[in-house]
Amino acid sequence: MSRIADPRITLLLLRARRVLGAVGSVLAGVAVALAAYAAHGVDGQAQARLAQAAAFAFAHGLALAALAPLVQRRVGLVALLAMLSGVLLFSGSLVGAAAWSLPTTLAPFGGMLMIVGWLLHGADRLRG
Repeated sequence: MSRIADPRITLLLLRARRVLGAVGSVLAGVAVALAAYAAHGVDGQAQARLAQAAAFAFAHGLALAALAPLVQRRVGLVALLAMLSGVLLFSGSLVGAAAWSLPTTLAPFGGMLMIVGWLLHGADRLRG
């Protein structure tokens, strides 16, 4: 199960795996709804932004749902939290721009967090 001897950390990882897996599933479901709205409810640049937000949200929701049960160490947990934070900032920024004409200034930070999350995940998987 966990390679960490401290039972508090083990309990934290167990809870985090459940929550991140559930959040990933919800994120993927919301992304499907967002994609449907992008396809049928808006046009032009708003449609492109919402479709991109939905694609990233779906992919990362699916990844969270699949990878969360595998987390064994803190670095793996940090990796998935970075992915989640990144997709919320990235996709949220695009949705805010499409729905309320907000600037997309948070999107690059979200993208960087997603990249960092994937790199951390890869490093963690190399550890075993």
